[in-house]
Amino acid sequence: MRLNVSAWAIRKPIPSVVLFLVLTVLGIVSFRGLPITLFPNVDIPIVMVTVTQGGAAPAELEKQVTKRIEDSIAGVAGVKHIISQITDGQSTTTIEFRLEVNPDRAVNDVKDSLAKIRADLPRTIDEPITQRIDVAGLPILTYAAYAPAKTIEELSWFIDDVVIRRLQGIRGVGTVERIGGVEREIRISLDPARLASFGITAADVNRQLKATSVDLAGGRAELGGQEQTIRTLAAAKRIEELADTKIGISGGRKLRLEEIADVRDTIAEPRTFARLDGRPVVAFSITRARGASDQRVTEVVEAELARLREAHADVRFSLIDGTVAYTVGNYRSAMGALIEGAALAVLVVLIFLRDWRATLVSAIALPLSAIPAFWAMDAMGFSLNLVSLLAITLVTGILVDDAIVEVENIVRHIRMGKSAYRAALEAADEIGLAVMAITMTIVAVFAPVSFMGGIAGQYFKQFGLTVAAAVIFSLLVARLLTPVLAAYFMRDHGPSDHVEGPVSRAYSRLVAVSVRHRFLTVLAGLGVFAASIWSMQLLPAGFIPPEDKARTIFAIELPPGTRLADTQRITDEIGTRLRGIPEVDSVFVDGGRVLGSGKEVRKASIVINFTPKGTRKRSQAVLEEVVTELLSHEPDIRFWNVKDNGQRALSLIVAGDDAEAVVRSAVALQSEMRRLPMLANVTSTVPLDRPELRVAPRLELAADLGVATDTISETVRIATIGDVGANLAKFDAGDRLIPIRVQLDERARGDWRNLEALKLPGRDGSSVPLAVVAELSFGRGLTSIDRYDRTRRIALEADLRGTDALGAAVDAIYATETARNLPPGVRLQQFGDVEVMAEVFAGFALAMGAGLMMVYGVMVLLFGGFLQPITILFSLPLSIGGVIIALLLTGDAMSMPVVIGILMLMGIVTKNAIMLVDFAVEAMARGVSRTEAIVDAGRKRARPIVMTTIAMAAGMFPSALALGDGGEFRAPMAIAVIGGLIVSTVLSLVFVPAVFCVMDDVERFAGRVFARLVGPRDEPAPEL
Repeated sequence: MRLNVSAWAIRKPIPSVVLFLVLTVLGIVSFRGLPITLFPNVDIPIVMVTVTQGGAAPAELEKQVTKRIEDSIAGVAGVKHIISQITDGQSTTTIEFRLEVNPDRAVNDVKDSLAKIRADLPRTIDEPITQRIDVAGLPILTYAAYAPAKTIEELSWFIDDVVIRRLQGIRGVGTVERIGGVEREIRISLDPARLASFGITAADVNRQLKATSVDLAGGRAELGGQEQTIRTLAAAKRIEELADTKIGISGGRKLRLEEIADVRDTIAEPRTFARLDGRPVVAFSITRARGASDQRVTEVVEAELARLREAHADVRFSLIDGTVAYTVGNYRSAMGALIEGAALAVLVVLIFLRDWRATLVSAIALPLSAIPAFWAMDAMGFSLNLVSLLAITLVTGILVDDAIVEVENIVRHIRMGKSAYRAALEAADEIGLAVMAITMTIVAVFAPVSFMGGIAGQYFKQFGLTVAAAVIFSLLVARLLTPVLAAYFMRDHGPSDHVEGPVSRAYSRLVAVSVRHRFLTVLAGLGVFAASIWSMQLLPAGFIPPEDKARTIFAIELPPGTRLADTQRITDEIGTRLRGIPEVDSVFVDGGRVLGSGKEVRKASIVINFTPKGTRKRSQAVLEEVVTELLSHEPDIRFWNVKDNGQRALSLIVAGDDAEAVVRSAVALQSEMRRLPMLANVTSTVPLDRPELRVAPRLELAADLGVATDTISETVRIATIGDVGANLAKFDAGDRLIPIRVQLDERARGDWRNLEALKLPGRDGSSVPLAVVAELSFGRGLTSIDRYDRTRRIALEADLRGTDALGAAVDAIYATETARNLPPGVRLQQFGDVEVMAEVFAGFALAMGAGLMMVYGVMVLLFGGFLQPITILFSLPLSIGGVIIALLLTGDAMSMPVVIGILMLMGIVTKNAIMLVDFAVEAMARGVSRTEAIVDAGRKRARPIVMTTIAMAAGMFPSALALGDGGEFRAPMAIAVIGGLIVSTVLSLVFVPAVFCVMDDVERFAGRVFARLVGPRDEPAPEL
């Protein structure tokens, strides 16, 4: 089969040159516009429903709110998982939909379901908030603001009113959230003794303030020949006016608010805090908008902050945390590895060909293949991220592969005494099928990766299509431009008197022996494959290799009942000790919450920034062990390491309908997990008991006195924490409305007797003390409740100790006695990275199988037969042994990058067999004997095979060194590919000729057997 497109390009070079000039310009323009991000922009339909109710306990929220929301949402089409987390005063339900569901439709369906049950939810809750969650919506920058001349309330308002408003108006900025700081609030601190003496309750005061201190619309009138709007203005304009507000009491009497309360313009009770290196700060985090570039967002944010510094000289901003430096560093190191790999690949060509013109022709192919690939990425909406950059660096050596094959064959023809022009015509035509087959196998392997299902498929779509686009442009260069350059640029150095060397003669004899004993050789090859498969069990199974981002996050959890001040004091002490580690650059504490869980005053996130990777001797993994050791000496705390998305390295779920059985199983399994040597910081979400004050109404007596249960709850809630936000009266401060919170004085709230003396409105306007109609007692309640698919769940989480072998850790957990003997109705489920790892490996297995079928189909179409393509596929299993050997030598696990590398090998190792088979088939078609044809193919194709293998290995060598940011992810993949390439090349040069002969024997035997079943071909003579 001959393809004459190269001959056409040589005879008419202008169209090819113009085509690649246009593609190069498009690629350069697209490259400059491609956004730089850490991960691809994925479109996963996830919706979150948040319901808050001040003072509500998790147990009440679960029964009254969460279960009803879950039941209503469960009937929505396309729901995959429903995950709920209930903490003090807040219920958060996260709904994960299947990928085929439209995200906007998912949000609307959830809102419709909630609207149907809104009347069934408690009236005291805040309005449910339904929002779509963007997977990529994690903060990329965190700044701290300093203003010595401002109070913390003034600085917090400056961040809210000026900074956030200015930054959110910038294109590319998604959300801006304040961390730490305080909220301004008008505090009405009631005197319980005065309340009791006047027979009024905190709820009465709150209700009257809300009804009187407000400005309302009053209608419209036509006066004086003009239309006038009417406004009813009753809101107080000054604190003194608010304090003078009249409050009605029994008997038609009135009193001023300041007679029963202390009215102050102050701040709300803080529930969170932020501290940097032990100093209090007001910080704000920035999230990029979907499709925006991390680098560009950083540039425009810095420019806007510079303008704010100029306009507000008393406020300083400093960057205290962020992921952009690592993202940009990963981009730069990947580009560096690409350039270094390309230079090494070109150097290999020069060493082999010893012709600078031929080397230059080969070298030009690389940029002309890679640059147009950026145009294809831009057209498909991709970004320069960890996955797409991985694809670009992975194909560095491959992009020059087609050109090397073309140029080497042209050089061989020139050394036969032909002119460069004629050599290019004949050699390019001769090698055309092999070049196309090599490229099409790579496309056939990587195209199925783009259609993987699940979340993994969303990420690796960019990987597969980027590789496919790059190699297709490489094929166009090899078939259109490389022959043109060779024909017009290369020179005839005269006939070569090169004599076959001893290595070539020895290889020819080896191939002859292999062909002569072809069946034994094939059996030996199968034995090598079997040994390779068996040796895979020597490698641990991991997911993602640990990376050195110069940044880590630890979560801290204190005992239930801990106050915010205690959390702040303990985290300050921890921060002081952490700053004693030489490699620690800064310590930022986000107090009152942990990334990935709800807000609680006893929790905190500690963000530790290390010095840059290249300036320290100890890796991040070693430093995390040092931090773990330091925290282990802190009494009465639980701590663990979390990733940027708030998840742990290992997460499993124990779930079931029987809450007690779930707890027992989780506790037992947690105990066994702590004995596994590869796990550290094993924790569970088994609900801890917290101290609580219980109010138990005396129902019969309360009914007799006309006191309802919701009245008791409302009175106690308002007296202790104030009313819910929507029911609070507002104070007009001119530029904003300040909430007015009515509650007992802080000192009075700490006295048991004051709570018992709270007055409740009874029948006929009378008031009844709380102690009469209810009994107060101390008890214990749950701090939080987790639910998974409408059942109670407990998460078992751990860090991996000194290894990235996630698969081995999971297998060890499932092998424990508790996991093997779970009670009926209790199940152990994979979650987080464990679930994604299983999904990725299963998806890659299917993609690999589909890819091999497509490769076989392509080979059948190109070679016009069904048996010889099997010869080409035989080279695939020979590469597995090289992968295992390389990983054993470097100590790497069988992780996701390695699987990607194996997938890449499936596409590129077939080139050796294709070049041998194509040459042999062409020779046999000219009447050469089979043995002579395959031996001659080995002799003449060994040089380009070895050349392209070394060039590809050299192209990936910089990535294998794991230099720069993101190098830890790229290195195992490059190591696997290099090892597989080298071993596969060595073995295929010996085994493929034998398999070729065996397949030819089978083909001839099949021809004789089935010839009698096939009728003669009697084509009509062509009409004249």
